Amino acid sequence: MDVTLRKGTVDDAEELFILVQDFATSFLPDKLAFRNTLEQVITDESANLTVALLQENIVGYCLGFDHYAFYANGRVSWVEEIMVREDLRKTGIGRKLMDEFEDWCIQRSSQLIGLATRRAAPFYEALNYENSAVFFRKLLTEV
Repeated sequence: MDVTLRKGTVDDAEELFILVQDFATSFLPDKLAFRNTLEQVITDESANLTVALLQENIVGYCLGFDHYAFYANGRVSWVEEIMVREDLRKTGIGRKLMDEFEDWCIQRSSQLIGLATRRAAPFYEALNYENSAVFFRKLLTEV
């Protein structure tokens, strides 16, 4: 499978929004809010948005961030979202997206990568991630 990766752009909004609609569980995706968020993400130095393309169509993406943390004596990174089109899962696309994110984190001298999941633990375990904590959240807006 000839999948290519590249940085996401504003021009990817339509295709990305389709994937986001399948991914979102806590919030109902809003097209205008999505577009505004995409514009912020692609200009944020601490953000990394990578898209996976198959025959010039976006079939997956990974969105992650890094920031400084006292406990790590420097930067840490967080995978916020990773999504591969359902019919293309288990084909190596997710692994390629994670490899690309890990490379970005290493270049930025991150000490670790964290993420929260309840649906894909076997995927991350296969990439040598370990279960480390319980994830808590508090919604600040009504869903």
